[in-house]
Amino acid sequence: MAPRKPREREILFDSVIALVFILVACVDLCDGATVVDVYRLIQYDMSGVPFGSRLASLNHHAASLHFSAHADLSRTVLLIPLRELNISFVKEYIAESKPLGGLIFLLPRMFSFENKDGIVSNHQDGSKESLKNVLAELEQILIHANLPYPVYFAFEDDHIDAVLADIKKNDVTGQPATATTGGYKFVVSAAEPRKVVSPPITNIQGWLAGLKTDDDAHQLPTIAIVASYDTFGAAPALSVGSDSNGSGIVALLEVARLFSLLYSNPKTRGQYNLLFGLTSGGPYNYNGTRKWLRSFDQRLRESIDYAICLDSIGSWENELWIHVSKPPENAFIKKIVEDFSSVAEELGFKVNLKHKKINISNPRVAWEHEQFSRLRVTAATLSELSTAPELLEKTGGLVDSRHFVSEETIVRSVKLIAESLARHIYGHQGKNIQIFADNTNLAVNPSYVRSWLDVLSQTPRVAPFFSKDDPFVMALKKELEDHTDEVNLHRDVLDGMFTFYDSTRAKLNIYQFFLPIVKIDEYCRYEIELRKIK
Repeated sequence: MAPRKPREREILFDSVIALVFILVACVDLCDGATVVDVYRLIQYDMSGVPFGSRLASLNHHAASLHFSAHADLSRTVLLIPLRELNISFVKEYIAESKPLGGLIFLLPRMFSFENKDGIVSNHQDGSKESLKNVLAELEQILIHANLPYPVYFAFEDDHIDAVLADIKKNDVTGQPATATTGGYKFVVSAAEPRKVVSPPITNIQGWLAGLKTDDDAHQLPTIAIVASYDTFGAAPALSVGSDSNGSGIVALLEVARLFSLLYSNPKTRGQYNLLFGLTSGGPYNYNGTRKWLRSFDQRLRESIDYAICLDSIGSWENELWIHVSKPPENAFIKKIVEDFSSVAEELGFKVNLKHKKINISNPRVAWEHEQFSRLRVTAATLSELSTAPELLEKTGGLVDSRHFVSEETIVRSVKLIAESLARHIYGHQGKNIQIFADNTNLAVNPSYVRSWLDVLSQTPRVAPFFSKDDPFVMALKKELEDHTDEVNLHRDVLDGMFTFYDSTRAKLNIYQFFLPIVKIDEYCRYEIELRKIK
């Protein structure tokens, strides 16, 4: 082969240099735009069937809902604001198993547990109920689907809003985002999710002993006040359950505080034992409640007059519901309903009764009181819900945030519970007597209610992700110790029907591609000259 001419070697050398410069420029101009906290869609198996997001790591170019109709999205992650979400689109992609690189749903700040004051973003909030309904429907779709790609949630802020605006502009051109066409790349570096081994459930119980008289040799009757404290939702790291069942926990703690004042004085201590139970495993068929009850000795179980379970009592307006399994004609049921109804009437609202028989052959437990009823213990559930939710529904998901719960409503609930219990304990049935009247030392404390509601509204409580001595569980134990005696923990593991996987939150790195247009044009000119010489 003849040696290259000096001019040809010079052009070839310049071309190589130009190409190297372009490659370096492409790397240098792919700048990190921002880092965002993201929360992964739950990954779990139920009876061996996989649900939720099955992957955690992400490394794809980004697109918006304005992508080209013919675009291949198998290597693309869609950034979708809840405000623009078309539920039909999500249903279609899931039902038809269309290929996707991943999904990131952008939520308004009102759904963030860091949004302590209920402040929303710069967007108008006139449609907050509509957004709540859309998110609730989206959540149910996602937790019951098997998605073979990463799915994350993030919250609106100025940075990610600006990124989304740029992505939309790029999508309008009809060109997919690549290193040569520009756009954004989303990267989440995460290890492969692992199974959570022996997920713990921990029940907490406290005791206020009633007063025995000298001639009273028999065991005192007991009233149990119970609330399940854990949650389940599409994103475990966001499932704070302000209403379900944060409101029930707050009410139980305040009732314990009020009766501890009465029971601290022998002159006002009732002739009933009070058993307070904070139970785990509520979303999973009240698994912890069942195991807690089976740990009781027979004498304790037989001493229980009735149990009142508290579930979602923080966002009602004019009426509450008492759900029971035993017939309304049962003497104890009639007594419960009479006490609660008369107090509610005096407080200016209504309590309704809903009776539902237990199907012993069906392992599904609709309400917590049904675990008591299955052991022949009279029990009822007080709730703002008129009908029982389906399994894994209304268990403290994404929509259940502080923004939609009122401490004033919980205060009304506490007044109802405390006064109704007092009428049963002290025999004041049918009498318009307020033991816990406002402006007395026995009044319900709104500040106490608010502070605990704020704590619970910032604490994700999906039990399988708690550690053995989780700080939150220990905080509940400490609080119950301040108001009751003989506080202890009952530890167990969640039954094997559910399998959970870790990796619930991550950092999303967003990189932006800048196009070195001048350099590409210059390289093309060199390439043309070189081909002419050849």
